[in-house]
Amino acid sequence: MVKQGVVPDDLTRPFFEAANEGRLVVQALKGSERLYFPPRSASELGCSPDDLEWREVSGRGKIYNYCVVYDCPVASLKEDIPFNLAVIMLDEDPGILMYSHLPGTAPDEVPVGASVRVIFEATANGQKVPEWEIVS
Repeated sequence: MVKQGVVPDDLTRPFFEAANEGRLVVQALKGSERLYFPPRSASELGCSPDDLEWREVSGRGKIYNYCVVYDCPVASLKEDIPFNLAVIMLDEDPGILMYSHLPGTAPDEVPVGASVRVIFEATANGQKVPEWEIVS
């Protein structure tokens, strides 16, 4: 599945640079266990930019839920319809949810609750993005 290209902005650049290196990172409040995804500005979180850091996580999680996409306005995804869109809950913080197409999993054959690990796939413009695959 060729994914639509991603163009990082100032807020998301560290996330996507790490993805290009094969690492999964999320925003964190320094000196705490509090993690944030999607990333937020320091002003939105009521702190100083110096209070935030990007923390590498294990890249492991569980499938929380999913749906099957039967119609999509993105031209590059139309040839892959139907496809899964899964919600992944990170092991480090069940409040952090990420989305994945679950490469290699047939539509509507998603085992909710299954363990997954992150993989990185290139988009149409070469930017890598995290996707997830089921592990046994």
